Amino acid sequence: MGWAIAIFIVAVIVIVFLFSGVWPTIFGAPWVPTKRKLVHQMMELAEVGQDDTVYDLGCGDGRILVIAARKYGAKAVGIEIEPLKFLWCQVLITVLGLRKQVKVKLGNFFTEDLGAATVVVCYLLKETNQLLTRKFKTELQPGTKVVSNIFTFPKMDPIKETENVLLYVFDHEK
Repeated sequence: MGWAIAIFIVAVIVIVFLFSGVWPTIFGAPWVPTKRKLVHQMMELAEVGQDDTVYDLGCGDGRILVIAARKYGAKAVGIEIEPLKFLWCQVLITVLGLRKQVKVKLGNFFTEDLGAATVVVCYLLKETNQLLTRKFKTELQPGTKVVSNIFTFPKMDPIKETENVLLYVFDHEK
């Protein structure tokens, strides 16, 4: 009987860990939804259009993916590590009829290939951005735009910025 209780307690702890904000925080940043007005500001700063493929790193509830697809006509790919948010995004894009235009991957954006992106959107911590810089410089095609909500990429200068949004263009020379 004691083993059954111990296994149950361990299982509950694992489930709480996996489905709480702790899991994403360890792998990039806590989930804080971006306000819709700011999402539009990010899309406009990056001049997102129908020829773009927008990657959202840590896509959370999928709002950036939906806005990129519906309002700006872009293809969109989200990467989400937290299983409940991933499932929410799957339901959302199905209900909205966006399956052909929007894809969501369950996984860690540090291990996913970002090479197909023309625009990368992120709302991550400065430390996470620093870790992503090398990945961006090796995986992204020259001229790929990276839009960051609030947090900078160390040792890089944005080419455009507003009060809360920074736009970078990554290439292989720098």
